[in-house]
Amino acid sequence: MKIILTLMTFLCACLAQAQSPLKLWYEQPADNWEEALPVGNGHIGAMVFGRVEDELIQINDGTLWSGKPQPQSVNPTAFPNLRLIREAIEQKDYGKATSLCKNMQGFYTESYMPLGDVKIHQTFNSNRRQFDNYRRELILNDAVATTSFSVRGVDFTREVIVSAPDDVMLIRYSASKEGALNLDLTVESQLRPTVEAHDGWLVMKGVAPGRVDPSYYQRKEGESIIYGDIDQNRGMRYQTDITANNEGGTVIVDDKGIHVQGADKVTFYLTIATSFNGAYKHPYTEGKDEKALADNTMQKALTKPFEAIKAAHVEDFQKYFHRVRLQLGDKTTDNPNVKVPTDLRLKVYGYGCEDQQLEELFFQFGRYLLISSSRPGGTPANLQGIWNPHIRPPWSSNFTININTEMNYWPAEPGNLSEMHEPLLEWIQQLEKNGTNTAKEFYHARGWVAHHNSDIWALATPVGDRGDGDPLWANWYMGGAWLCQHLWEHYAFTGDKEYLQKVYPTMKNAAIFCMDWLVESKESDGKTYLLTSPSTSPENHFRYDGKTYAVNKGTTMDIAIISDLFANVIKASEILDTDKKLRSQITAMKSRLLPYRIGKQGRLQEWYEDYDDVDPHHRHISHLFALHPGKDISPIKTPDLAKAADKTFEIRGDEGTGWSKAWKINFAARLLDGQHAYKMLRETMSYVDPKNPRHGGTFPNLFDAHPPFQIDGNFGATAGMIEMLLQSHLDEIHLLPALPKKWSRGMVTGLKARGNFDVDIIWDESKLTTATIRSVIGSDCKIRADVPIQVEGVGTQCVKEGKYYTLTFKTEKGKQYQIKSK
Repeated sequence: MKIILTLMTFLCACLAQAQSPLKLWYEQPADNWEEALPVGNGHIGAMVFGRVEDELIQINDGTLWSGKPQPQSVNPTAFPNLRLIREAIEQKDYGKATSLCKNMQGFYTESYMPLGDVKIHQTFNSNRRQFDNYRRELILNDAVATTSFSVRGVDFTREVIVSAPDDVMLIRYSASKEGALNLDLTVESQLRPTVEAHDGWLVMKGVAPGRVDPSYYQRKEGESIIYGDIDQNRGMRYQTDITANNEGGTVIVDDKGIHVQGADKVTFYLTIATSFNGAYKHPYTEGKDEKALADNTMQKALTKPFEAIKAAHVEDFQKYFHRVRLQLGDKTTDNPNVKVPTDLRLKVYGYGCEDQQLEELFFQFGRYLLISSSRPGGTPANLQGIWNPHIRPPWSSNFTININTEMNYWPAEPGNLSEMHEPLLEWIQQLEKNGTNTAKEFYHARGWVAHHNSDIWALATPVGDRGDGDPLWANWYMGGAWLCQHLWEHYAFTGDKEYLQKVYPTMKNAAIFCMDWLVESKESDGKTYLLTSPSTSPENHFRYDGKTYAVNKGTTMDIAIISDLFANVIKASEILDTDKKLRSQITAMKSRLLPYRIGKQGRLQEWYEDYDDVDPHHRHISHLFALHPGKDISPIKTPDLAKAADKTFEIRGDEGTGWSKAWKINFAARLLDGQHAYKMLRETMSYVDPKNPRHGGTFPNLFDAHPPFQIDGNFGATAGMIEMLLQSHLDEIHLLPALPKKWSRGMVTGLKARGNFDVDIIWDESKLTTATIRSVIGSDCKIRADVPIQVEGVGTQCVKEGKYYTLTFKTEKGKQYQIKSK
């Protein structure tokens, strides 16, 4: 009876939550970009400032980057340096090895561009400039940004949506008094545009730079931003169309803008297109017709009124967003915190105030951002997702594949947003082509390789303008191998064998590169192991003989990534019943990989030797890859290594950048330490002032603060919260593996587990009450919980395993199973 009552209470509360929208809201316009509100559809991104008289909406196109495809041959003199580097490493001449690594670099990546700014000046029929009842909102459930206020008794409302079904941005102005809208819209860009009126539309078009250097790099000679003077050196073309649909009043469009007088309601339609035609087509000479694309999209959109486009937009967005619901705590009583603006609420939370609904909001905001920035058929989410105002953005706003790009997609599969994973999965297969050229030219190796940075042109070489990059970050060789984990994970969650057949060659070829890359090393125990040389641990140094170095051999992260890749390729070849000989070779090599080692402080060793840290609290904890997102280390399967990983975590400390703290949520959850995971979540959600960003945390608009803004921290935190509630990486469904004391009661519905299971969980008094497992494809199921459990209608009994209870049973495709605590 208690279980039934608990279930009814939580179901009613969950229904109430579904009817009550999740909102970010504010009592003032945005002064800073990190206070503006993001909307997007995976193609168009916009930041809405909500200013009263002079609205600003900064816009992006997900395909608008500087540059063009890389040449097939980038550094033909690179390979001879490899033997010399390896010799220097064996002689422990790490300084020489570092210098030689610079001879094995290509060019820097290109940069993600800002498209422009839409500015709307509103004139009021009053000399009084004061406004009342101001409110700015982002309604996550509907993906609508709204601004509302009153001036002398007239209520004004704005809505901004970016529709995926119609690929258009709509800006809707309305007033409670007829004829009260007087508006002047202009559009501008940093990318040397021309703006002109054409048949009632305002058209902005231009060409992006042919080259933009990273903001951290200054050439000895020449410009950092280059617009080509011949076609082959020119960049990507772009076009933006804007027009207005008014109810009442008049609209005039001229070269200066769109001018609205005396309207009751106005809807501005905005479409964008670029000439991007894939990673291997020159955007200027072989590009798509951006004018036709933008114009055709606009013409189709104009056949529909605002209400129809909005309804289709909301329906489309909600079919993804509403798959997962999270409820923490008791919703039967009102939470006064919801009456507090989000920025103030975040500040108060930072002082230690309990606010589980803010934690729910933060969780769902991560899912909102992924739906908004990464859609099937589009480009992957970059360092800033799809939102960037800078022509030389931080770290080029590129694909940083030594952690950040991967972290962007950690919540995709378990957060029931598998479709949003597709842009990354498609891009990885494009990257293979350049990666194959790089493996051959730089290393005379088979297969394919990628390093720590890439871009829309699928750059695969070490970056550095052929010698200016620091090997600390540039010469890291595991980018392609790590990305292949995403190819496997999509299969692990979906069980789609046709998909696995498609991506298996890419996984296999990454493994083949690693087979060629590994070298033998005879160790002090007399055994000969396989390891990597040269090798770095991303962006970190070690101390040897009183000096600081980064280039070594056999770093733990390299071994962990290769181990993970080899394991996944072995499984994939078995499932597909192919490559038996290769499988045997990979299996043999995997068994010879350098083992994980525990150092003198009891921590997992990061480097080949147990060197001292230069920065003991470094933001990267790359050597814990085997704990997360890998699976070689776990408290259940490898308790000694898990203890060493925990010691590593302790020494490294909890401080760090925003994304680093988010990764630490996941580490703690995998260590089954809910208290530590929750502490890291709270630190991730610490308020950061955009005017004075001094530490990692969260900006007022809930964007992650590295600082500056990096979206990976948002995604990593959402993924970490899932790991606290559900884990399935060990081929079992572990319910509530890292539940913190503060989350003593709650419900989550719609999470995904590997094997293609949908999972709902209800808990009370910090213990599992009930769970529902829906078997989508009929996989075998093993469940782990910290209380005795039973499955309705299944005769299998649970088994005690240490402090846990497990239960294994076969499932039928499409059938639902009720799990109850005994």
